[in-house]
Amino acid sequence: MTRASGNVYLCGLRGTGKSSIGRLLASELEVPFLDLDAEVDRLLGRPYAQLVAERGWVAFRELEYDVCKRLARREKSLIALGGGTVRYAWNRDVLRGSGFFILLTAPIGELARRLRNEERPALTRAAGTEEELRAIWEQSEELYRRASDLVYDTGGKSAAEAARELLPAVRRYLQDGCPPGDASCPVLR
Repeated sequence: MTRASGNVYLCGLRGTGKSSIGRLLASELEVPFLDLDAEVDRLLGRPYAQLVAERGWVAFRELEYDVCKRLARREKSLIALGGGTVRYAWNRDVLRGSGFFILLTAPIGELARRLRNEERPALTRAAGTEEELRAIWEQSEELYRRASDLVYDTGGKSAAEAARELLPAVRRYLQDGCPPGDASCPVLR
Protein backbone atom coordinates (compact mmCIF):
# COMPACT_ATOMS: atom_id res chain seq x y z
CA MET A 1 0.00 0.00 0.00
CA THR A 2 1.36 3.39 -0.96
CA ARG A 3 1.43 5.99 1.79
CA ALA A 4 -0.56 9.09 0.95
CA SER A 5 1.55 12.26 1.06
CA GLY A 6 4.70 10.23 0.56
CA ASN A 7 7.19 10.74 -2.22
CA VAL A 8 6.88 10.48 -5.97
CA TYR A 9 9.52 8.16 -7.40
CA LEU A 10 10.44 8.29 -11.08
CA CYS A 11 11.88 5.00 -12.27
CA GLY A 12 12.87 3.53 -15.62
CA LEU A 13 15.83 2.78 -17.81
CA ARG A 14 18.64 5.25 -18.33
CA GLY A 15 17.66 8.03 -20.69
CA THR A 16 13.91 7.99 -20.02
CA GLY A 17 14.08 11.50 -18.54
CA LYS A 18 13.80 10.77 -14.83
CA SER A 19 16.13 13.58 -13.74
CA SER A 20 15.07 16.19 -16.30
CA ILE A 21 11.35 15.60 -15.82
CA GLY A 22 11.75 15.29 -12.06
CA ARG A 23 13.50 18.65 -11.76
CA LEU A 24 10.78 20.36 -13.79
CA LEU A 25 7.96 18.78 -11.76
CA ALA A 26 9.64 19.59 -8.44
CA SER A 27 10.20 23.19 -9.49
CA GLU A 28 6.59 23.61 -10.59
CA LEU A 29 5.27 22.05 -7.37
CA GLU A 30 7.85 23.71 -5.12
CA VAL A 31 8.88 20.42 -3.50
CA PRO A 32 12.38 19.04 -2.95
CA PHE A 33 13.97 17.15 -5.85
CA LEU A 34 16.53 14.44 -5.23
CA ASP A 35 18.40 12.34 -7.76
CA LEU A 36 19.52 9.00 -6.31
CA ASP A 37 22.70 8.86 -8.40
CA ALA A 38 23.61 12.42 -7.38
CA GLU A 39 22.97 11.49 -3.73
CA VAL A 40 25.37 8.56 -4.10
CA ASP A 41 27.96 10.88 -5.67
CA ARG A 42 27.49 13.35 -2.81
CA LEU A 43 28.00 10.68 -0.15
CA LEU A 44 31.07 9.34 -1.94
CA GLY A 45 32.50 12.78 -2.61
CA ARG A 46 33.19 11.67 -6.19
CA PRO A 47 31.33 10.23 -9.19
CA TYR A 48 29.88 6.79 -8.56
CA ALA A 49 31.55 5.61 -11.78
CA GLN A 50 34.87 5.71 -9.90
CA LEU A 51 33.48 3.42 -7.20
CA VAL A 52 32.20 1.02 -9.88
CA ALA A 53 35.60 1.05 -11.62
CA GLU A 54 37.46 0.38 -8.37
CA ARG A 55 35.14 -1.99 -6.50
CA GLY A 56 32.44 -3.06 -8.96
CA TRP A 57 28.68 -2.78 -9.16
CA VAL A 58 28.09 -4.67 -5.90
CA ALA A 59 29.75 -1.85 -3.93
CA PHE A 60 27.54 0.67 -5.73
CA ARG A 61 24.38 -1.37 -5.06
CA GLU A 62 25.21 -1.52 -1.33
CA LEU A 63 25.52 2.27 -1.16
CA GLU A 64 22.41 2.68 -3.33
CA TYR A 65 20.45 0.59 -0.80
CA ASP A 66 21.60 2.86 2.05
CA VAL A 67 20.45 5.90 0.07
CA CYS A 68 17.08 4.23 -0.64
CA LYS A 69 16.54 3.75 3.10
CA ARG A 70 17.13 7.49 3.63
CA LEU A 71 14.86 8.48 0.76
CA ALA A 72 12.02 6.27 2.03
CA ARG A 73 11.91 8.35 5.23
CA ARG A 74 11.32 11.61 3.35
CA GLU A 75 7.92 13.20 2.80
CA LYS A 76 6.56 15.00 -0.24
CA SER A 77 9.72 14.86 -2.32
CA LEU A 78 10.15 14.14 -6.00
CA ILE A 79 12.88 11.53 -6.43
CA ALA A 80 14.57 10.26 -9.59
CA LEU A 81 15.73 6.73 -8.90
CA GLY A 82 18.73 5.22 -10.62
CA GLY A 83 18.06 3.30 -13.81
CA GLY A 84 18.51 -0.03 -12.07
CA THR A 85 17.21 0.75 -8.59
CA VAL A 86 13.89 -1.10 -8.84
CA ARG A 87 15.55 -4.15 -10.39
CA TYR A 88 16.75 -5.16 -6.91
CA ALA A 89 14.28 -6.61 -4.40
CA TRP A 90 15.96 -4.99 -1.39
CA ASN A 91 15.46 -1.53 -2.91
CA ARG A 92 11.84 -2.26 -3.83
CA ASP A 93 11.20 -3.59 -0.33
CA VAL A 94 12.62 -0.53 1.46
CA LEU A 95 10.82 1.95 -0.85
CA ARG A 96 7.50 0.09 -0.94
CA GLY A 97 4.79 1.99 0.86
CA SER A 98 6.70 5.27 0.93
CA GLY A 99 5.39 6.82 -2.24
CA PHE A 100 3.89 6.74 -5.71
CA PHE A 101 6.00 5.15 -8.47
CA ILE A 102 5.91 6.43 -12.03
CA LEU A 103 7.65 4.26 -14.62
CA LEU A 104 9.01 6.33 -17.50
CA THR A 105 9.46 4.43 -20.76
CA ALA A 106 10.52 5.20 -24.33
CA PRO A 107 11.48 3.15 -27.38
CA ILE A 108 14.93 1.57 -26.90
CA GLY A 109 16.35 3.18 -30.05
CA GLU A 110 15.32 6.61 -28.80
CA LEU A 111 16.91 5.95 -25.40
CA ALA A 112 20.17 4.95 -27.11
CA ARG A 113 20.13 8.20 -29.12
CA ARG A 114 19.49 10.25 -25.96
CA LEU A 115 22.45 8.57 -24.25
CA ARG A 116 24.83 8.76 -27.20
CA ASN A 117 27.21 11.30 -25.61
CA GLU A 118 26.99 10.15 -21.99
CA GLU A 119 29.86 8.49 -20.18
CA ARG A 120 28.53 5.92 -17.73
CA PRO A 121 29.88 2.55 -16.68
CA ALA A 122 28.53 -0.40 -18.66
CA LEU A 123 25.97 -2.51 -16.86
CA THR A 124 26.34 -5.60 -19.06
CA ARG A 125 28.77 -7.06 -21.56
CA ALA A 126 26.59 -5.92 -24.47
CA ALA A 127 28.34 -4.50 -27.51
CA GLY A 128 26.70 -1.09 -27.32
CA THR A 129 24.22 1.10 -25.52
CA GLU A 130 21.18 0.01 -27.53
CA GLU A 131 21.99 -3.68 -27.09
CA GLU A 132 22.57 -3.15 -23.36
CA LEU A 133 19.29 -1.29 -22.89
CA ARG A 134 17.38 -3.91 -24.87
CA ALA A 135 18.87 -6.75 -22.80
CA ILE A 136 18.08 -5.01 -19.50
CA TRP A 137 14.51 -4.16 -20.57
CA GLU A 138 13.82 -7.70 -21.80
CA GLN A 139 15.09 -9.08 -18.50
CA SER A 140 13.48 -6.51 -16.19
CA GLU A 141 10.38 -4.98 -17.79
CA GLU A 142 8.01 -6.98 -15.59
CA LEU A 143 9.85 -5.85 -12.42
CA TYR A 144 9.62 -2.20 -13.44
CA ARG A 145 5.92 -2.50 -14.24
CA ARG A 146 5.03 -4.38 -11.04
CA ALA A 147 6.85 -1.77 -8.93
CA SER A 148 4.99 1.12 -10.59
CA ASP A 149 1.64 2.76 -9.97
CA LEU A 150 1.63 4.62 -13.29
CA VAL A 151 3.43 4.07 -16.61
CA TYR A 152 4.20 7.05 -18.84
CA ASP A 153 5.85 6.92 -22.28
CA THR A 154 8.31 9.79 -22.82
CA GLY A 155 8.99 8.75 -26.41
CA GLY A 156 9.01 11.68 -28.82
CA LYS A 157 8.39 14.18 -26.02
CA SER A 158 10.52 16.89 -24.52
CA ALA A 159 11.09 16.88 -20.77
CA ALA A 160 8.88 19.98 -20.52
CA GLU A 161 6.02 18.31 -22.41
CA ALA A 162 6.27 15.15 -20.30
CA ALA A 163 6.36 17.16 -17.06
CA ARG A 164 3.33 19.17 -18.15
CA GLU A 165 1.37 15.96 -18.87
CA LEU A 166 2.42 14.28 -15.61
CA LEU A 167 1.81 17.36 -13.46
CA PRO A 168 -1.89 16.76 -12.63
CA ALA A 169 -1.28 13.24 -11.26
CA VAL A 170 1.85 14.27 -9.35
CA ARG A 171 0.20 17.40 -7.93
CA ARG A 172 -2.85 15.44 -6.84
CA TYR A 173 -0.68 12.91 -5.02
CA LEU A 174 1.80 15.31 -3.37
CA GLN A 175 -0.58 18.12 -2.49
CA ASP A 176 -3.85 16.31 -1.87
CA GLY A 177 -2.55 12.93 -0.70
CA CYS A 178 -4.59 11.16 -3.36
CA PRO A 179 -3.40 7.55 -3.23
CA PRO A 180 -3.02 5.42 -6.36
CA GLY A 181 -6.17 3.54 -7.22
CA ASP A 182 -8.48 6.25 -5.88
CA ALA A 183 -11.22 6.58 -8.50
CA SER A 184 -11.06 10.37 -8.22
CA CYS A 185 -7.34 10.48 -9.06
CA PRO A 186 -6.38 11.67 -12.53
CA VAL A 187 -5.66 8.84 -14.92
CA LEU A 188 -3.11 9.13 -17.72
CA ARG A 189 -3.28 6.86 -20.73
